[in-house]
Amino acid sequence: MSEFSTIFSGYRFAVLGLSRSGLPAARALAEMGAEVWAWDDAEPARARAQAEGISVRELSESIGQYHALVLSPGIPHLLPKPHPIAAAARKAGVPILSDAELFYRAVRSSGSRARFVGITGTNGKSTTTALLAHILKTANIPAAAGGNLGPATFSLPFLQDDGVYVLEMSSYMLERIETIRFDGAALLNLSPDHIDRHGDMAGYIAAKRAIFAHQTTDDTAVIGIDDAPSSGLAAEICGPQVVRISGEKDADIFSKEGVLFDRSGAIVDLGEAKALPGVHNAQNAAAAAALAFALGVSRKKVAEGILTFPGLAHRQEIVGKVDGVVFVNDSKATNADSAARALACYSRVIWIAGGIAKAGGIASLAPFFPRIVEALLIGRDAPLLAETLASAGVPHRVVHTLAAAVPAALERARAAGAAVLFSPACASFDQFENFEARGEQFRDLVQGLAARTEGVC
Repeated sequence: MSEFSTIFSGYRFAVLGLSRSGLPAARALAEMGAEVWAWDDAEPARARAQAEGISVRELSESIGQYHALVLSPGIPHLLPKPHPIAAAARKAGVPILSDAELFYRAVRSSGSRARFVGITGTNGKSTTTALLAHILKTANIPAAAGGNLGPATFSLPFLQDDGVYVLEMSSYMLERIETIRFDGAALLNLSPDHIDRHGDMAGYIAAKRAIFAHQTTDDTAVIGIDDAPSSGLAAEICGPQVVRISGEKDADIFSKEGVLFDRSGAIVDLGEAKALPGVHNAQNAAAAAALAFALGVSRKKVAEGILTFPGLAHRQEIVGKVDGVVFVNDSKATNADSAARALACYSRVIWIAGGIAKAGGIASLAPFFPRIVEALLIGRDAPLLAETLASAGVPHRVVHTLAAAVPAALERARAAGAAVLFSPACASFDQFENFEARGEQFRDLVQGLAARTEGVC
């Protein structure tokens, strides 16, 4: 960040939350000349920050002295209950911002005209973010991807005018932006999620819509039309050029019989893109293609990038094959809508699911229940999921943990000739730090099972 060394000279920032995004923000803002004071409710996080030379102190009484409060995405400032420091900031009229907002200001203040692309949606945003960055690099365009996907924005490298920042933007981040303008912005889909943070579906949609707030006629808005809320929003957005995309319907860019098309014809055969199975990934590919075209990438390079994309961990990731049984890690499926996208890709599955259920549980997955040979349920809300499955006559067992689920799944899958799909449809925080830790344990268990089992492929 040496290019930015005096950009925030004379500014005072408070940083609340010192984990994945907050600690890099505090470090970088200080390196850019700002006076930074930070706080985390957890003593170990405060100790780590102090070990790095970051000034730590309780912020509530002094919050009115700062130009802004940089608030980690997971800490609420409104609902369900604001953190006391965030409440104090609001009362004092101190802006509450995301790290992405300040990173954007830093890049622009440095003189760089690097373009910014923002990608959001209930599901698919991580895959689309990584896919677009891969396409850009395939086309020899300097690109850096991060944000909600990771790394945090302030951990990204400095890019010159020809570079592109591809940021995954969560609803939590989008409700804390003021000026960031995305040259290209994508809203993939909308289904109920994070309602506790946004109050209701209207609040959630409003947060997501903010990704288009500062776009002009020179910019591109890419919007999925495969769900009613997103399709309705596509008709309302004014200003930027709107590109409608779909994984299954006619649109500006869409998939038909496994081939990605735009109005000029076929772009690529998605059947050859092994890391992008299913209709949902067809929509992700359509979004990445639309954004890449807006950034000047050729059709040939877009197709090449899609075909060579290696995929992301924990998103329908094949982690092993034991005695002919395929094990699929889809730990990123933290809600029913995301799990539906995975279930749609397999005709017969042993389904491992559970954790902390979102509003509505798994009732919406009923159309996919005939594909489930047996469900093995883990985590806090396993009994709740079991009730739904029992009422539909779906065979299931409550096994409580992944350690119990994986060997049980192998035994059942062998007999049934089915794949094992770990797509929890629930949050992970009852048993794991995050979905990544959950997926890593699943991978480790499968690999351990493979090492102990004859006939491993």
